[in-house]
Amino acid sequence: MKKHLLNRRIRMAGVALAAGTALAAGAAQAQDKGTVHLSYVEWASTVASTNVMQVVLEQAGFDVKTSSLSAAAMWQSVATGDTDAFLAGWLPITHEDYFAKLGDQVVDLGANLEGAKLGMVVPAYSDVDSIADMNDHVDSFDGKITGIDPGAGVMRLTEKVVDDYDLDYELVSGSGATMTAALQTAINNEEDIAVTGWAPHWMLARWDLKFLDDPKETYGGAEEIHTIARQDLEEEMPEAYAILDAFKWDNETMGEVMLMQEEGDDPYEEAQKWVEENQDIVQEWIDAAS
Repeated sequence: MKKHLLNRRIRMAGVALAAGTALAAGAAQAQDKGTVHLSYVEWASTVASTNVMQVVLEQAGFDVKTSSLSAAAMWQSVATGDTDAFLAGWLPITHEDYFAKLGDQVVDLGANLEGAKLGMVVPAYSDVDSIADMNDHVDSFDGKITGIDPGAGVMRLTEKVVDDYDLDYELVSGSGATMTAALQTAINNEEDIAVTGWAPHWMLARWDLKFLDDPKETYGGAEEIHTIARQDLEEEMPEAYAILDAFKWDNETMGEVMLMQEEGDDPYEEAQKWVEENQDIVQEWIDAAS
């Protein structure tokens, strides 16, 4: 067992050394290849993908700038060319309004993650399994649904859920952080709580949760997270464009990165660790530009 552990540590050290060399080489080339400006929203999934892509592009030799914006401003910034790309286009439902307005002013590179989902989430121990039954448990949930920032697509859909199901609940806005803090407090006390939820999200890896059935399908079906770029990016920075276009991963991998970032001190540093330990995946994205 000790020998196996030692061998594993040696292998991981070798991977980290090789990756560190690649990252350093990339940084040295950054001034030659220019700057890629990524915009993002402060959602756990987007923080994960944006930080990973920042590290990957830096390894490929680019300097990278990131800007945290609202969802509306994020779409607008790429449409106007103020930023180069983002990796957080939730389609076809969550960002349908933005895409309808700005879709012809941006380039949709397609899904970087399939099988995303929106819905109402409760602890697995809750007696409620369907949104249609929520009114039978109003007191248990204190008559409220804990949400995130009011401009988010999941909030707009949850407002429609309240209307469609005639729920006797108040939708309380806040932020992703206040939502997960309230969720943790309720779970620690084994209390019922309903939150606006989505997958992928680190909370699904940390706690035993469930999505409530949505028989009216107000939240819609499965979604995809798309990479969206400005119109001239392929012509002006073809290598960066190719890497962004090649970027694909799955719920399990993104969830792993999100949990690392939630439990770590700095999302960028956790992204660096993941990139160092997954050079086989990363190199496929970078090789797409060659």
